[in-house]
Amino acid sequence: MQLDQSFKKVLEDYDKRLNDENQLMKSLSGVDAMKRRDEFLLPVGEDAAVFMNTLIKSAKSKSILEIGTSYGYSTLWLAEAARKNDGIVITLEADETKVTYAKHKLNEAGLSEYVDFRVGDALKLIKDAKESFDFVLVDVWKELYLPCFELFYPKLKNKAWVVADNMIFPPQSIEETKRYQNRIRNTGSFSSVLLPIGSGMELSQYDQIK
Repeated sequence: MQLDQSFKKVLEDYDKRLNDENQLMKSLSGVDAMKRRDEFLLPVGEDAAVFMNTLIKSAKSKSILEIGTSYGYSTLWLAEAARKNDGIVITLEADETKVTYAKHKLNEAGLSEYVDFRVGDALKLIKDAKESFDFVLVDVWKELYLPCFELFYPKLKNKAWVVADNMIFPPQSIEETKRYQNRIRNTGSFSSVLLPIGSGMELSQYDQIK
């Protein structure tokens, strides 16, 4: 994969932060780690990011919705693919501190013009969105997966790809992820499969004429 130097530099910064945080997390109790989870990067991981980047480029997706910016790691990879396709990433996040960090990193990578940051409640932001989408990444708190799906489902373009992350891990969220998985598989409008990439990714393609 050909990546420019600005992108690689930002990726190195993220990797260093992740390594530092992993060391810190090892020193914390499970309870303390949960209390401080918003401080941590908690990225999708490079394998998952490269997979999505490649899929977006191959599918020539232009209108990309990311539900859950966090600190911008996955946004970086989505934006790099959007640049290739002359597209845009609309990314949603409730935490302004995280958005500020993500904006800074995307600017350093030279990808700011390919990202539309929207701050607020994900459900309201999806409901208010006027766009239709040909790629969606769902990566928020698991209890929001199904409510988010019900809102973006009518806004999908035919043959759109939907990726839901963290379908296997953490195990305490399995009930919520199963509800999402059952819903999307039982619509009759998606081909869907669970991929053993990262923490588990449900990959679904919308086909409105199935």
